[in-house]
Amino acid sequence: MIIIGEKINGLFASVAKAIDRRDASYIQDLAISQVKHGAHILDINTGPGREDAPAVMEWLVKTVQEVVDVPLSIDTPGPKTMEAGLRVCRNKPIMNSTTAERKRMEKFFPLCKEYDAEIICLTLDERGIPNDAQSRAEMAMLMMTTAMEYDIMPERIYLDPLILPVGAAQDQCKKVIEAIRIFQTLNEPPPRTVVGLSNVSNLTKERSLLNRTYLAMLMGAGLTAAICDPLDEELMKIVKAGEILLNQRLYCDDFLRA
Repeated sequence: MIIIGEKINGLFASVAKAIDRRDASYIQDLAISQVKHGAHILDINTGPGREDAPAVMEWLVKTVQEVVDVPLSIDTPGPKTMEAGLRVCRNKPIMNSTTAERKRMEKFFPLCKEYDAEIICLTLDERGIPNDAQSRAEMAMLMMTTAMEYDIMPERIYLDPLILPVGAAQDQCKKVIEAIRIFQTLNEPPPRTVVGLSNVSNLTKERSLLNRTYLAMLMGAGLTAAICDPLDEELMKIVKAGEILLNQRLYCDDFLRA
C-alpha cells in the first residue's frame, strides 16, 4: 500500500497560516513527521482561492525538498500552479489531478508528458461523478486511452473512483469498492488505484473509525494507494496488518515494528 501524506494542504487553517507567514519550519516539521510515520509520497496543496498560488506551490515544494527526499504529489486544479510545482520537483512527481473533461485532459496530459510525471485521473466529467461502478470504469478507460495519445502509458496512471461522504451518499461507498475491482480488469498489468480516504468521513463524528474501516475494505478490493493521514497510528497499523493478510509482506511476530 502506497501512503500519500495529506497534511500539507492549505485547506487546514494551521497550514494556511504557515503559508501566509512563509513559516518554513512548520511545513518542514509536517513533512518530516509524515515520512517518519510511513508516508511514501507527500501531497502538496496550496489551498483554494490564492492569487499567488504558483509562487506558493514553488515555495512549498522547495521547502519540503530541503528536509525529505520522497516523491511529491502536486495537488492543484490550476495548470500554472501545477507547472510551477512540477518545474522544481527533484524526484518523479505525481500530478493530482486531471478529470475526464476534455479541456482538462488537453491541458494536463501535455504537462504530464513534458515533465515525465505520473498522474491521478479522477472519474469525473462535465456531468459530475457517475452514479455506478461501471460508468466510473468507462470514464477511467476514456482517460487511459486519451493519455496514450500523449504517449502516457497506463503504468504512469492512478485511477481515482472518487469517494463521497458516507453521510451524504451512503450508497456510493460500496460502489467505489466495486469500481476498484473493475478497474483492475481494464489493463494488464492492472492499473494502479488511489483514493482520498478522508472524504468518506467528512462531516461525521467518528472520522477515524470510518477512515480505518473503509481503508481495510478498500485494501481487500485491491486498492494501490491512499491519500490519508500517516500520523493516525491506528490507521497505519491497519495498513501493516492488511499487507500481511494480503500476502504483500512477509509475516513476523513484530510486523508492526518491522
